Amino acid sequence: MILILGGTGEARKLAEDLVRNEVRVVSSLAGRVARPRLPVGEVRVGGFGGPEGLAAWLRENDVKAVVDATHPFAERIGANAAKAAEQTRTPLLRLARPGWEAGEHDVWHWADDLEDAAKKLPELGERVFLTSGRQGLPAFAHLDDLWFLIRCVDPPEPPLPRRHELILARGPYEVAAERELLERVDVLVTKDSGGTQTSAKLTAARELGKPVLLVRRPPRPSTEAAATVAEAVEWVLSR
Repeated sequence: MILILGGTGEARKLAEDLVRNEVRVVSSLAGRVARPRLPVGEVRVGGFGGPEGLAAWLRENDVKAVVDATHPFAERIGANAAKAAEQTRTPLLRLARPGWEAGEHDVWHWADDLEDAAKKLPELGERVFLTSGRQGLPAFAHLDDLWFLIRCVDPPEPPLPRRHELILARGPYEVAAERELLERVDVLVTKDSGGTQTSAKLTAARELGKPVLLVRRPPRPSTEAAATVAEAVEWVLSR
């Protein structure tokens, strides 16, 4: 059995390709999205109970290898996977899509984390398109002088910025629609998630000359890594 720590488009494509190759796959989803897109193969939802719980699950289910294909900012599960794999001597691969790279006409600013982004934001504009995810919204809740256009997949819980408008939507997004939203604001705030699923906003910001405040990816444990699904499939099939 191969365990895929999923929740991303890459994780779903990996599960599909492995099942096509007659590999038994279990995809694990954190359960933070109300209606997740389910991959093919077996699926489990919810946490494992920390690295010890994950290690026990790996032993009990005779897992041959683990692929951490979680979101680049899902640092807790990444750390737990590394510890559990070490405890059980289970091969571990990190499938991580490359981060975004600025083009010639991009106006990008970088923040180390959400709190750093909140500190830098007032200097970049008063009207903000905030797409950093619902769990990070409290970092901006104290910025009463700014207005936020907030986009999330599921309804967020407070605290939220006092002056805001909420959009509930799931990608992928089109450049034309993103341009209409960005015309209403001064600056875009997002995480360096990488990939094409939500990159249309960056294209729209470039076309409009709008500044973008990007949050850097958190550090992840050092492990074997793949940048593409094809590389991950090859790694699994070689186990």
